[in-house]
Amino acid sequence: MVSDSPSTGAKAVFCLCSAEVLTMVGVFAFPALLPAFVGEWGLSNTEAGWISGVLFAGYTVAVPVLTTLTDRIDARRVYLVGALVAGISGLLYALMAEGFWSALCLRFAAGVGLAGTYMPGLKALVDRTRGPQQARWISFYTASFSLGTSGSFMVIGAVAEIWGWKAAFALAGLCALAAFVLVLALLERAEPTPPAGPPVNPFDFGPVFRNRAAMGYVLGYAAHVWELFGARSWMVAFLAWVLAAQPGAAGPSPTTTATIGALLAMGASLLGADLALRFDRRRVCAFAMLSSAALAAVIGFLGGLPYGLVVGLMLLYNVLIQIDSAALTTGAVMAAAPDRRGATIAIHSLLGFGAGFIGPLAFGMVLDVAGGGTSSLAWGLGFASLAVVVGLGPLALRLR
Repeated sequence: MVSDSPSTGAKAVFCLCSAEVLTMVGVFAFPALLPAFVGEWGLSNTEAGWISGVLFAGYTVAVPVLTTLTDRIDARRVYLVGALVAGISGLLYALMAEGFWSALCLRFAAGVGLAGTYMPGLKALVDRTRGPQQARWISFYTASFSLGTSGSFMVIGAVAEIWGWKAAFALAGLCALAAFVLVLALLERAEPTPPAGPPVNPFDFGPVFRNRAAMGYVLGYAAHVWELFGARSWMVAFLAWVLAAQPGAAGPSPTTTATIGALLAMGASLLGADLALRFDRRRVCAFAMLSSAALAAVIGFLGGLPYGLVVGLMLLYNVLIQIDSAALTTGAVMAAAPDRRGATIAIHSLLGFGAGFIGPLAFGMVLDVAGGGTSSLAWGLGFASLAVVVGLGPLALRLR
């Protein structure tokens, strides 16, 4: 049942946003420590790209089932299972990861945990809110992804520096388990209302794909996530390379820069969501995509500039990437048929995070082919590959 009480809706938003931040601590743990793992385990850039991206492969495999189930059962139940899986995978990584294959398997499991929390959490919010504030609350939830990302880079980087990467991953697991307790204790049950008319197969995705308005946002989101996760998976390594070439250069560390960038991205996501409410949503998203593509096309070639200036450009890039994030997801949810919102969110995540898996991997492959992580040309082409993909996003938004 959906509550008409604003205070009840606000409580659900607070609970789910807080839980999202907690479950996100481990999501970017590997990219935050990527240079250290490359050195300790002797990984190639392609192998590092596989480990960075496989979390999103796990997400992609699990999300169609887990999110679609929320059209028939309370999304809270799915969320609790996902948080439990995320917590256990983080703890096991701290105890058992010792190279490429073990890390690959455990990060895949972490992706399954993310599939059970991120979009099911959004569905849980939609099921518990209504009215004119719903679109803004959806934006708060999706923007909290960036807050969780910043927390991931900040917490993982700080803990690993003091106690090592095993302690950092153990903490990530405990944070996900804390999210499990939070949702179990604070989020009220709300079984979805059965659709009117004859029963429908919740796993029949045909009506979702035929909804051109929703699919425009879904395909645009896929282009966005390819760029977002490709950039976030490699920005720390890129900045570490720039800093290593300029000993004693002034500026925040690579992990600190990633943390600040993710915080700025959260504000950018909320700003983009607000602009989408005031102006044409598709035009706002297209402008954001073309702007980030323009900077991505050149930023990798600028590693020879002073480190502080490269940091500033990377922070600007983080802002441009994120402007369209909440606006795209909100657009997909609002364009979905009411009895197909879970299925629509599932396809939204399937294609989006499937692209999120390929983006970091493709970036790593470009690095290896073009000369490796010590080549300015390789870094330039790596970021340019992100520009090509996100530059196609505005074409998808033309679907109506």
